[in-house]
Amino acid sequence: MMQYPDLPLPENPKLVENLTHFARALRKAGLPVGPGRVMTAIEAVEVAGFTSKPDFYWTLHAVFVSRPEERQVFNQIFRLFWRDPRYMEHMMALLLPTVQGAQDDTPAAPGTKRAAQALLDGVIEPPPPPPEDEETTEIEIDSTQTASTEERLRRLDFEQMSAEEVAQAKRMLARLSLPVKPLKTRRLSHDPTGQRADWRRTLRASIRTGGEINAIARRSPGTRWPALVVLCDISGSMSDYSRMVLHFVHAVANRQGQGWARVHAFTFGTRLTNITRHLRAKDADAALNAAGHEAQDWQGGTRIGACLHDFNRDWSRRVLGQGAVVLLITDGLERDDPALLAHEMERLHLSAKRLIWLNPLLRWDGFAPRAQGIRAMLPHVDTFRASHSVESLQALAQALSDPRDHGEKARLMALLAR
Repeated sequence: MMQYPDLPLPENPKLVENLTHFARALRKAGLPVGPGRVMTAIEAVEVAGFTSKPDFYWTLHAVFVSRPEERQVFNQIFRLFWRDPRYMEHMMALLLPTVQGAQDDTPAAPGTKRAAQALLDGVIEPPPPPPEDEETTEIEIDSTQTASTEERLRRLDFEQMSAEEVAQAKRMLARLSLPVKPLKTRRLSHDPTGQRADWRRTLRASIRTGGEINAIARRSPGTRWPALVVLCDISGSMSDYSRMVLHFVHAVANRQGQGWARVHAFTFGTRLTNITRHLRAKDADAALNAAGHEAQDWQGGTRIGACLHDFNRDWSRRVLGQGAVVLLITDGLERDDPALLAHEMERLHLSAKRLIWLNPLLRWDGFAPRAQGIRAMLPHVDTFRASHSVESLQALAQALSDPRDHGEKARLMALLAR
């Protein structure tokens, strides 16, 4: 269970004013906080009082937090709003380099940038424009080597995005497509340009001409579209990435003309949950909200081997027929028996036409397969790629179109062999 921040409570609090400003900060950070919740929070705090720090924190938590992924942002905004001076300095330092145009080499913790923008909105004013001289000099700047805002956002790590950047990234993901090539079937169908003669159709047509054969009917193998099966890890270490990947999967499931016969989606942490029907909703936020209520283990522990066992036992025969492609989104940090994980990965690999593993840990240049879970899973996948940014998900189309694309698997398998 998450611990409340050990902070002093405000002196002489103005109940309505403070809670109203606190709710505004939560809303700017992306939490769905409206006037109704503010009134509920005021009534709840009046009942609970300010005599206990844990009671005060959890009272507000119970009112304003409705989804597991909102806990971290709420915790950071609570620390900052209720007067933690050191944390306020950290937030100011986080935003100042962005305003001044400098670069900060230290990555922000998950959700801190959203909390900083929500609480310091308007505190840091932009620098004043330079004074206008009587004689103005026109300066031409060659911007061919500068990256646009959208290009920078494409490469930005999902975990380091602010609330505004997350919203922009979701819009970019909604425009992405994941086309797939059709598969040839064994069943033959009528084709005037086919290479094989269809004698049954030819003789049947000759009946209408008194037994005379005017043309030989032909046929060729037909085509069908494969299914896409997504297995997404929603444990605590994967929650920020899983949310963005599921936005991408929702766009794929609802985009017509991409060729997928069906898109099946499952989440897993400590248990397996089928969220396929929730992704049919046209609105992405409504679909993921319903999926979050269905998956009760969001931001929980990780039991990859046990969840894959449940999938192989209960769902493999139903959804992996006819050449299905499987996307496995997880960091591979398994805590259970690695032998069980390796066995279930082998079963999954044998049942799917292609098994593509998307791992956000590949964003690190020095990534190596040191964890036991990663070492157990890697030999049983066809492609191993990153999934930490919009750009990495765009590159997924290349992996699907080229069966020879193995991503980083060959390099990491060479490290395993040492």
